[in-house]
Amino acid sequence: MQGSISRHKTAISRVELSRPIKLALADGILSPERSIFDYGCGHGDDLRLLANRGIKGGGWDPVHRPEQSRQRAPVVNLGYVVNVIEDPAERKEALRGAWDLTETVLVVSGRLSMEARALGEAKHFADGILTSRGTFQKFFDQQELRNWIDHTLDAQSVAAAPGVFYVFRDERDRSQFIACRYRRRLTAPRLNRSTELFNEHKELLQPLIEFFRERGRLPVEDELSDSSELIEVFGSIRRAFRVVLTVTSSAEWDPITRERSEDLLVYLALAQFDGRPAFGRLPLALQRDVKAFFSNYRKACARADDILFSLGQPDVVATACQEASIGKLTPTALYVHESALNSLSSVLRLYEGCARGYLGRVEGANLIKLYRDEPKISYLSYPDFEQEPHPSLAFSITVHLQTFKVKNRDYSRAQNRPILHRKELFVVPDHPQYRKWARLTRIEEERGLFEDTTRIGFQDGWNEALASKGLYLKGHRLLKNHISLL
Repeated sequence: MQGSISRHKTAISRVELSRPIKLALADGILSPERSIFDYGCGHGDDLRLLANRGIKGGGWDPVHRPEQSRQRAPVVNLGYVVNVIEDPAERKEALRGAWDLTETVLVVSGRLSMEARALGEAKHFADGILTSRGTFQKFFDQQELRNWIDHTLDAQSVAAAPGVFYVFRDERDRSQFIACRYRRRLTAPRLNRSTELFNEHKELLQPLIEFFRERGRLPVEDELSDSSELIEVFGSIRRAFRVVLTVTSSAEWDPITRERSEDLLVYLALAQFDGRPAFGRLPLALQRDVKAFFSNYRKACARADDILFSLGQPDVVATACQEASIGKLTPTALYVHESALNSLSSVLRLYEGCARGYLGRVEGANLIKLYRDEPKISYLSYPDFEQEPHPSLAFSITVHLQTFKVKNRDYSRAQNRPILHRKELFVVPDHPQYRKWARLTRIEEERGLFEDTTRIGFQDGWNEALASKGLYLKGHRLLKNHISLL
């Protein structure tokens, strides 16, 4: 095992964190409050970079750090180790060894089959290949890697991203993580009036306001640190919130409750795929959400199942796409920017959630294509979406929700890449650049640039259309003979 685990580690120190560690940071798995142990750490580049962020950790590697002891930690990382171990039994041994050290969550990553094409010619060896450098690589399909992890550890993993999975020790932590993934960011209503009682106790009432914004319901006494003082001043938490309502509008709080209940339904519906946890195994906060929104778990699950099963009915997704007020609708799909995803209906959020539950987050993808004519989702990467007036496609990852086949297409080296138009359609109207993008679209329409839509979807055709009109773009300004038309 000594040669196998370290074969993939580079001898050159990295200046950036590895992909699984970046994901764990972004998802809140890693923090200064949680130490990490890197199982098969190579030269310890991730540990060094994490230490610069105030995150403590240790690591073991059979070649580069054999003298280090293997220690238990809240977070354990098994980063691109299992794919370089030739012996299947030894591969399982490494996974179980990392799991034995895990107190809270294990991060497991491996190479996927869609990455194998980048290696060019390779020789088949055992259940993997030998690269041109003579190193072994085992490439997994997304579901294959997940099934292998789950079967080996007798646990249910969560897809963090293609080729990266989290395995939680406690089902409550797992449920809480998945539920938070589908909880939207909401803002509390703006204070529009003032009363003497509210102004006198504004600081005391602020945590109550924040709690309701976060969960869409009133807290139980043990959920607020200052609940005893609230009750002493106002008589009860409910009466305290009535004071908040005197300076806001109750109609502004109702949407928060409705949207939080919808978020919970999306979570419960998607949890059906992995075996929905018993009510008593949900985090206590989620149990209280269920009671507040649906009175009991049975009713909540029935509502969630109704939405989930509706996806299999003819035209449900197509109709939801047709009725969406956000996104660019085509005959075969609805395209939305990632920032607008939470503005979609519960049906479409659940539809996308089926793909995200399988793939995890697709890093770099910022446009989502929801197919109307077949159960399929694509994640598209337009790196310069914000900066370029007509950004070009870098890559796409597509998952079919019946076969679960994943297709990856790389456009980054193509000479004539697909490009976007009408960027304002992909985002919500309050996007900071919505008006600028809509203005550019209006000018381009007026100048006849969209007359032949069969040509302008690719860079070359678009450039030809501009040239035929004697126009060119400088940023988001359309120019002719150096005179701005905006």
